[in-house]
Amino acid sequence: MKLFLTILTVLSSFLANLETKTLQSDFTVAVAEEVNAPMNYPGTITMHGDCFRLVMFAIDAAYDGKTLYMYSGETDELTLSNPTEQELVEANPFLYAKALVKVCNITERASSDGKQTIITLTPKDQSIGINRFTLRVRNEDLMPLQVEIKEGKKISTLKMKNPKFVTAKQNYTIKAEAGTYINDLRF
Repeated sequence: MKLFLTILTVLSSFLANLETKTLQSDFTVAVAEEVNAPMNYPGTITMHGDCFRLVMFAIDAAYDGKTLYMYSGETDELTLSNPTEQELVEANPFLYAKALVKVCNITERASSDGKQTIITLTPKDQSIGINRFTLRVRNEDLMPLQVEIKEGKKISTLKMKNPKFVTAKQNYTIKAEAGTYINDLRF
């Protein structure tokens, strides 16, 4: 029982940090299947609670708690929508971790040097689409360092580069420039 309480304390503390502090980091996502070399995609993220700003694949995305903004520079199009919870967790791995807590078995272990906690969420029902979600958190400040999602033969790994908590006020909206096509799907 003590181990279970420790697990919930580490994971709960990490998720509480994301509710009260603003995380900012560059990252790389590597997507690999068992037989292929991984494809690497760089990006940046800033998030506080459910709100976030994400730049990746020439797409600038932001969520202000109500509206999801998706800007494509290639098409000069800004799409506005009221996302479902599922769309939000698909866009942000930390929101995904929060959603998984309810439907997963949770284990934790210390890294070999003891400076990180490795939290593994394994779905109780494998029909939800993933085999495993693993989160590495630095113990010193509960900073997320890496997320790995295993789906069948595919492994997606998000590695944070110089993550930090910032105090400056952040903007979680995207304003259209003159001439940008606006696709407003809000209802």
